[in-house]
Amino acid sequence: MPIPERLNPPFAPAGATTVDRLGEARKRLIIALDVPDAASAAALVDRLEDTCQWFKVGLELFVAAGPAVLEPLLKRGHSVFLDLKFNDIPNTVAGAVRSAAALGARMMTVHASGGPAMLAAARTALEGLADPPQLLAVTVLTSMDAAQVDAVGLKRSPAEQVELLAQMGMEAGIRGFVCSPQEVASLRKITGPAGVLVIPGIRPAGATVGDQKRVATPAQALRLGASYLVVGRPITQATDPAEAADAILREMAGALEG
Repeated sequence: MPIPERLNPPFAPAGATTVDRLGEARKRLIIALDVPDAASAAALVDRLEDTCQWFKVGLELFVAAGPAVLEPLLKRGHSVFLDLKFNDIPNTVAGAVRSAAALGARMMTVHASGGPAMLAAARTALEGLADPPQLLAVTVLTSMDAAQVDAVGLKRSPAEQVELLAQMGMEAGIRGFVCSPQEVASLRKITGPAGVLVIPGIRPAGATVGDQKRVATPAQALRLGASYLVVGRPITQATDPAEAADAILREMAGALEG
C-alpha cells in the first residue's frame, strides 16, 4: 500500500523561512490526549486549537468516551491518530481496522507482535478504500527497556526486537511503524524514505521522563529520521500547554532547518 503524500511530509527545503519551518513542524507534531474523559479532552483542544493539526486518541480516552470523542476533533478539521494497538486473531483485527477507518481516523495502530498473518489481515482490510488511513505497526513499547524485554521471555535487546518486528511488518506489506527514538535510524534504513515512522517517548531537555525508558528530545528524533513525534505529558500537564507546545514546535523547526 503506497504512503499517501499527506502522511509522509518532506523536510523543509533549504532556505525555508522560520514561518515555513514552524508550519512544517505543526504537520509533524501529534499531541496525545491521554486524559480520563471527553470534557478534559475538549478543554485541552480549546487551549491547543491553533498549535497543531494532529491529536492522538488512545485507550484511556477511547474507553471512557467511546467513538463519539472523535467527532468534535474531525469537525474542527483536526487529524486523528487512533492509537488502540489492536492485537488479536487476524479476523478480529481486520474487523476492528475496518471499523476504525469508518470513524474517520487518519492513522491507527496494530501490534506487530500479533504476527505476520494478523498484520497482513489488517493491511488487507484497508484495501479498496478510496482514502485509507495510515496503518502503523507498534514494535516495542517505549516503556520497555532491556530488563522488561527479558522479563517477557525475549532474549534480544529492544533494538534487535524492533528490527525483527519491522522486517516482519515490511514483508506483510506494512509501511508505517511506531518505535522509540533510539530505533529511528535503523528503521529508516529498513523502510527507506517512504516509510512513515511515528515516534513517542519524546521528552524536551529537562522534562520528567516518567515511565518512559527509551527517549530523546524532539530535535534528536527528527534528525534521526522521524516522520511524526507524539508528545503527551510535557504538553498536556504543563501549566500552559500552548506555551509548552510552542517551545517544542520551535525546537522541531530548528531541526527541520538542517
